[in-house]
Amino acid sequence: MSRVGSYLKKHTEALVKDVGIEPACVLTGKSKATLGRYYSDHEEHSDRFMPIDAVAALEEEASYPHVTGALAELKGITLQFDERRKNTDDKGGVNSDVIALSQRFAMLMAEYQQSIEDGVITVNEAKRLLRETSLLQQVLIDMKLHLEDESV
Repeated sequence: MSRVGSYLKKHTEALVKDVGIEPACVLTGKSKATLGRYYSDHEEHSDRFMPIDAVAALEEEASYPHVTGALAELKGITLQFDERRKNTDDKGGVNSDVIALSQRFAMLMAEYQQSIEDGVITVNEAKRLLRETSLLQQVLIDMKLHLEDESV
């Protein structure tokens, strides 16, 4: 099996396990055996890969787009997540901003933990983590300036 095929199968397995095998069967309409063949590294299954519609359905429910991320890394592309989805549009003041910032920091730490689980932080993972860290620093600077403007 090619290096790329093996890499994609590894991430397909991570995707199925992230969602859970039973929910993955329901979401894709595939049996456990069929899903297993999609990530099996046995030679007889080396040409079997999960269909893209099944990948999309699973990634919608997964905590991370494992296969999409793997495809991006193979092409040297980085994915950027916009996790700043707020429940409401209204401004709640400093306390709300601090809570939102804390949640965003917690998500950054969770992403960091996921990146180091295999003992290696890839270049793309490092770039993504650095970019999010820089954005968080900018948010802190903006909050500080905003607070200084209000106190004047």
